[in-house]
This record gives sequence, structure tokens and C-alpha cells, in this order.
Amino acid sequence: MPNSSPSTTIELIYRAAELYQDRPFIEENGTQLSFSEFKQACIETAAGLKQLGFKPGDRAAIWAPNISEWVIAAFGTHFAGGQIVTLNTRYKGEEAAAILNDSQASTLFVMGQFLGNDYLGMIANLALPHLKHRVQLRGEAEPSATQHWDELQNTGRAWIAEHGKEAIEQEALSISGEAISDIMFTSGTTGRAKGVLCGHQQNVQAFATFSEILGLDDTDRYLIINPFFHSFGFKAGLLACLSRGCTVLPEAVFDVDKILERIDNENITVMPGPPTIFQSILAHPNRSKYSLASLTKCTTGAAVIPTELIIAMRDELKISTIITAYGLSESCGLATMCRQGDAPDTIAKTSGRAIPAVEVRCIDEQGNEVAVGEQGEIVIRGFNVMQGYLDNPEATAETIDAEGWLHTGDVGRMDEEGNLTITDRLKDMYISGGFNCYPAEIESTLLRHADVVQAAVIGYPDERMGEVGWAFVTLRQNASANAEDIGAWARNNMANYKAPRKVIVVDALPLNASGKVLKPTLRQEALAGKFK
Repeated sequence: MPNSSPSTTIELIYRAAELYQDRPFIEENGTQLSFSEFKQACIETAAGLKQLGFKPGDRAAIWAPNISEWVIAAFGTHFAGGQIVTLNTRYKGEEAAAILNDSQASTLFVMGQFLGNDYLGMIANLALPHLKHRVQLRGEAEPSATQHWDELQNTGRAWIAEHGKEAIEQEALSISGEAISDIMFTSGTTGRAKGVLCGHQQNVQAFATFSEILGLDDTDRYLIINPFFHSFGFKAGLLACLSRGCTVLPEAVFDVDKILERIDNENITVMPGPPTIFQSILAHPNRSKYSLASLTKCTTGAAVIPTELIIAMRDELKISTIITAYGLSESCGLATMCRQGDAPDTIAKTSGRAIPAVEVRCIDEQGNEVAVGEQGEIVIRGFNVMQGYLDNPEATAETIDAEGWLHTGDVGRMDEEGNLTITDRLKDMYISGGFNCYPAEIESTLLRHADVVQAAVIGYPDERMGEVGWAFVTLRQNASANAEDIGAWARNNMANYKAPRKVIVVDALPLNASGKVLKPTLRQEALAGKFK
């Protein structure tokens, strides 16, 4: 009988292979890999790594977009007893090198050329003393690669042919649920990136819960737009699909036209994503050409979500199950979720309540829980709290207090049922004329304007007020309003201290790969005089 409560990703894969066997697990560009074939590919990858001298406890980094090799490399590393280190595909060479050195990864799985980037070339001349192997995943073999993916697979098959796979399987199945599964480095928007340590058991448990609440099943076809290097792609995507037998359809590059075509042509039923993705779809001028009828399940999060967006997803896109959720890398990517059957208003205005076996509170500066409806810092306690930051006990102690509460740096409030509304980041708040201004609240109001598609608000220095709001907005095609019109509308629709002093219309907001607006970039450009 399959293990009904797997405690590692290895056990999860064995369970999926037994339950779903020849059903398709990954479909990409016309090729399929069944659940059984995927398990075998993981074993072969682990054998290939063993031949390279990779040992249990070693770390392998992955620097590639959403492709099938990423998935096999990640879980093959787990089968070899290793820990995965995920690298953002938008990193430049120095950024990737910093994480490779901080993590002391011995092996790097890396894309060759992608979107004009030469990943191997970017790090070819950098000091990487711990990195022994550079395995190129696709493309013609480059000189700086020590091995090509195909070669690693052939080496693994040859090792198994000679030695059998039992030793690999025994070692893999002996891994503890407490063992480190992945090290995801925080985005670094608040300074040098920190490596978040998450274990197998907590990941598997969190996303078994996620997939159950969302209602995933083995008929679902899950388009994973969210990058695999992020919790939303790796955990809410791959782990959830393994947990419930869904088919994974990876998407390497976000392009609205291509996404709309894939939903219709490939019968996509599930597509989570940050709010920016759904805003882009809703604002697309050719959306009416597509049926999108197969799409029935979505989750969104990663930012403050305007009520209007949820209503539009339900009423215009006809998505029957929309779940809002909240989490961060330090909580394995998940802490709260709405539930099916919740009132539409709850789904639109909150990120739901704590998942089972997890506590969530909002506290004041003294650490006291605030009253219902009052804003405070969100803190989390439970099985999903990270094991700590890699080689950084000081930062760990600053983030997880003596009672085990994870201090998120996010601001929120809770209603009487325990539903959490995220209102902002502590670090994004600015003070204008003595009043606390929460950009997310102002952004949510701006999004009510008929011509505004996206909005980002920052505090800008002002001699008299301390700081004033600057709002950056993108507009719908053929919008009639301009920056002055939107500024006047804002003054009529919010308190004067909240209304942005300046509105700047831009073609696009700077986003990181997980869809979050890069406010530090906007601040730097504003202070440099770009928008004077």
C-alpha cells in the first residue's frame, strides 16, 4: 500500500508512482513523463550524481527556467540525499556567484542560453571555490560546462546497469523528514539575501494541506507559470501535483497571448499566480477571443489583492474556485488560506485563516496581540516555520523569537473568524505629516479607477511633510485619464494625507520573477531624479 503520510519528497514520489503509475506527470513540448517514469528518472539522476562524487548532505544549485530537467534535477538531488539551492533566472553572474558561495553548492544544474542570457558565461571567470561540477541542461555543450545533462543521465543508467538501483533507493528512503530539502534565498530587497532552510516533512505536510483545500485531483492539468525557484512554483506547484496526481505543464516565459492559447489548447484546469498575472489577462485586448472554459481553479497571493480583481476573476473569467493564500519563504511558502465555501467577500478581502497546526497573530510593537480589526505585525508559529537562515544565527534569532514565533515584517489585521488581511510591509510604510501611510491601502484605492491596471506607491522625501506619496501606475489601452486626472481622482477618493502628491504613468512596473513590484528600484530611480 502507498504511504498515506509521506514525510519526505522521496516517499511522496514513491506514493505517486504507486497510485498514478502511467498517468502523465509532466507534459512539455509534446513529450510526456509518467509518474513511474519520473521516479525512475530521479533514481538515474541520483546515480549520475553519485558517480560525480556527490554525497548525502551535499548541495546542488539549479539555475534554469521552468523546464522538465529542472524538476528531475531537483528531486534527483533529493534521491541522492542532497539539498537543493534555487537560483533566480534573472540573476546576473555576481548575484548567482554570491549564492553559490554562500551555500557552498558543489554542483550546479544550469541552462545554457536562455532569453539572450549566457548563464555559464556569466560565471565563467568568477571565483567559485566550492563548485566542482557544472551540468548544462540544454543546448549545445559549452566549454565551461563540466558535463551535459544527457551525459549525466547516461552515466546514471550505466551505474544502475552495473550495480542495480537498490543502493540508491535504500539511501533515498532512509532520509529523515527533518533533513533539509531546499535552501531558497530571500529576494534581497532588504539587503544581502539570506538562505532559508526548509525540511522535507514541513514542505510535504504544508502542500498536502494546500492541495486538499484547493481541491486538486488526478484529473487536473496544472499550468505552472510561477518560477520553480520560488516556493509558489516548486512547492505550491510541483509538491502539490505530486501529492494529488495532477499533470504538470511548465511555462518557461510569461507571455499573456501564449498563456491564453495554452489554457484553451491544452485544457488547463489549474493556474495559480500573483495578482499581476490575472490583471494582465483581464486587461488583454484580445481576451474575448479565448474560451478559457477549462480553467476552474486558481490561487493568488504574493501581494495585496484588490477586491475588484477577485470579483473580475469570478465574474469575467468564470473561475469557480478562487483561493487567496498567504505565506513567505520562511514559512515554507504557506501560512493561511481561504477555504472553499467561504463567502466571496472573505475570499476577496482576506488571505483566509491559518492552515491546520499553525498559529497566526497580529501584534503591536511590544509583542502584544492587537484587538480584532486592528493592524499589527503578522507572526506565525507552527510546523511550517523554517529551521533557520543558513549560517546566520543572528538573523535567525531576530526573526524567530524565544517562543517560536516567526516575525514576518508584514502588517495585517484579523477579523473575528481569524481571517487575515495583509495591509502592507512594515518597511514600506511611510509617515506623511505625522500620519502612518500604508502604500498597499493607497494602491488598492487607486486600482478602483477605471483606467488603472497596476499601481505602486512609495514614500518620497519632503521638507515639510517628512515624506509624501508618489504613485506609479500603468493604464489600460486607450485610457482617457492622464496622471493629473488620476491625482485629482485620488484626492477626491481618499484622505488628503494618503492621496499621492505625484502620479507617474509608466509603461510597466519593475517586477521580480515572482511578480512582486520592486519598490527599491522605484525609490532609487525617483531619488536619482528620473521622474522629475
